Amino acid sequence: MNLALNFASLLLCIAMLDGIVALIPIVGEYYPSEQEALFRLRDSIGSPNLYSNWTGPPCMNNQTRWGGIACSEGHVVHVVLDGLRLAGSLPPLLLNNLTLLTKLSMRSNSIVGPLPELTDLIHLEHIFLSRNVFTGSIPFHYIRLPNLKKIELQENYLQGEIPPFDQQSLVTFNVSYNSLQGPIPQTDVLQGFPESCFEHNSGLCGRPIKKQCPAPAPVPPAPSPSPTHGGKRSFRARDLAFIIAASVLVPFLVILVFLWYYRRLHGKEETAMNAGLHKLSSQRAADPEKAAELEFFDKNIPAFDLDDLLRASAEVLGKGRISTTYKASLEAGVVVAVKRVKDMNGLSNKEFVQQMQLLGKLKHENLVQIISFYNSKDEKLIIYEFLHCANLFELLHENRGSGRIPLNWVTRLSIIKDVAMAMNYLHQHLPNHKVPHANLKSSNVLLHRQGQNHRTKVTDYGYHPLLSSRRSSEKLAISRSPEFCQGKKLTNKADVYCFGIILLEIITGRIPGDEGGEEREAGELSEWVRDVVNNDWSTDILDVEILGTREAHDDMLKLTNLALECTAAAPEERPKMSEVLRRIEEIEQRKSDND
Repeated sequence: MNLALNFASLLLCIAMLDGIVALIPIVGEYYPSEQEALFRLRDSIGSPNLYSNWTGPPCMNNQTRWGGIACSEGHVVHVVLDGLRLAGSLPPLLLNNLTLLTKLSMRSNSIVGPLPELTDLIHLEHIFLSRNVFTGSIPFHYIRLPNLKKIELQENYLQGEIPPFDQQSLVTFNVSYNSLQGPIPQTDVLQGFPESCFEHNSGLCGRPIKKQCPAPAPVPPAPSPSPTHGGKRSFRARDLAFIIAASVLVPFLVILVFLWYYRRLHGKEETAMNAGLHKLSSQRAADPEKAAELEFFDKNIPAFDLDDLLRASAEVLGKGRISTTYKASLEAGVVVAVKRVKDMNGLSNKEFVQQMQLLGKLKHENLVQIISFYNSKDEKLIIYEFLHCANLFELLHENRGSGRIPLNWVTRLSIIKDVAMAMNYLHQHLPNHKVPHANLKSSNVLLHRQGQNHRTKVTDYGYHPLLSSRRSSEKLAISRSPEFCQGKKLTNKADVYCFGIILLEIITGRIPGDEGGEEREAGELSEWVRDVVNNDWSTDILDVEILGTREAHDDMLKLTNLALECTAAAPEERPKMSEVLRRIEEIEQRKSDND
């Protein structure tokens, strides 16, 4: 009897739910095949961040809560997953169900294997896959994407020849820092790009890299067929020997590739920093009197020398565009962070030492302290204090979804003030630097826990004078500023612009360049916010994680207006860092008074 009643109750509940569901209006539609493609993408690259973030329909009413996704008319049109530490490979035809996709961006990850097949994506305009571990050749069908405007494949491990791209819509093309070979196709479009778009491919030749292609080798005459049956026996013997050799070598090569990939994926270095650093040990052994030594700025730092550093066990903490950062654990128990920098070999020894000595004298509670450096012709190392910390980018954007501990408004306001204090200090103490920081972005803002509190520290400052060319400077955060893009003179107002972008990132929770929601072109986060504020201040711009802090909405509006001033197109319209800090302190003080 009870069982029957329970079952009847269950049926009644189901009927009631059906009625309720029938009353719920349809709020939009989505396309299951696109959702399935994105789920396969998520599963292929194995990111915990995407597992927690990509749930439910990707597009409803042209809006999405999926990080890195943008929608239009219910369809997925942008996939932007830059710098999320994605790893794994992309299965063939993975994205072909995203038929209206216009932008694919996966810059600065660790994705391996061949480039994705994009055969039927005729609406695709932007392909940004630089700074990964892609191998193989550039798919030939990329030349048949009729609307392609920008393609960036630099800093991978691509081989083979460049297909003859000739789309008249193509305005950006970069395949530098690969292993491409053969002549550069003589199409009008490819010949219009500068040498820098093709550099560091030792096998490429022809214009515009000014390397003459070798004359084609003469074709040897075909060998005459052997009249005897012994030739067949000889061929079969050679064939059998080849098969036996391949059966032995192939498994061995597979094991080697797996070990290489595993080591790269986990980012561990079990000996000294990198294979290149072993040269230092050899140089020191060959001529110890001429070998350079570490130079320290603080006598209170526990002493160690270059030999101690080279013997240290090391772990890769991160790989940026101008440096790779390691955690080095020395035998004496000292732990330091070591940046192995590149693109600085154009400086003389005197210039590099002078700049490092200037930076080493800087001491502020919101700056990561430089404690030492090493300078030689082949290697340049900068040694920092090591902090057990996360960076602001990770805390704002990673692992969004259920189970995440959000970054509350009080902490965000504290971070904003700390970064402003660090920047104001740099602007006061590096007056001769055109741009005192030059690489301010959320991944260079570290949050170091001290007891129950966080201490914000800014790193990677003072690099601009160390880089010898504009090409190298393109790897810094200031390259996003309007004046850099226009080739105009740089001032410390470029730092103010970068600070404004971080401020908007903290307030909106959006990744700069991420085209989620209603955001427009990449890099136009400030323009989207400006449009919303000018038309009618709306809480739609606020990160959903701080939207509930209603009593702080007025402060958020004031800081939003400050961020828009900092990101003004004309540098002279931006405030000085001292003015920025003063206004932030006023907001914080008013909050304290109200509390």
